[in-house]
Amino acid sequence: MPYCSNCGNQVSVPDIYCAKCGHRQPAAPKPKGVFSDMPPRTASLLCYIPVVGWLPAIIVLASQRFRQDRAVRFHAFQGIYLFVAWLLVDEVIRPMFHFGSEFHFLFVGVSISAILKLLLLAAWIVMLVKTSQDEFYSLPIIGELAERSVAGR
Repeated sequence: MPYCSNCGNQVSVPDIYCAKCGHRQPAAPKPKGVFSDMPPRTASLLCYIPVVGWLPAIIVLASQRFRQDRAVRFHAFQGIYLFVAWLLVDEVIRPMFHFGSEFHFLFVGVSISAILKLLLLAAWIVMLVKTSQDEFYSLPIIGELAERSVAGR
């Protein structure tokens, strides 16, 4: 149980003033969250870390601090959708175009899934650069999905 900072009388934790002397008690420190001191631009940048940006994006979407910040939430959704596109290329498109050894001469060592993955990696890098310069950029299809998600439609 805490004591009054002026007279030493016992006070309870929620008391703002001492019951004996009326002195205002110092405010208890507020518990800090994961993103409590993080600037919005930094939170947005974390959502575009290639392949693992979905983790901070989910934390940003769940945090109370960025609940009303539409720009940060947009970047979080767009980062998640980039990762979903990466998964689709890796788990759906790559197996569809995986041919036997007799077709290697057609692709000369470059597969369609590798090209798509390079494009997605380039999109992550472009979004990192644009977001670090405080430029708002919406990717063609993924950005539209992110805008709908932020709007709640």
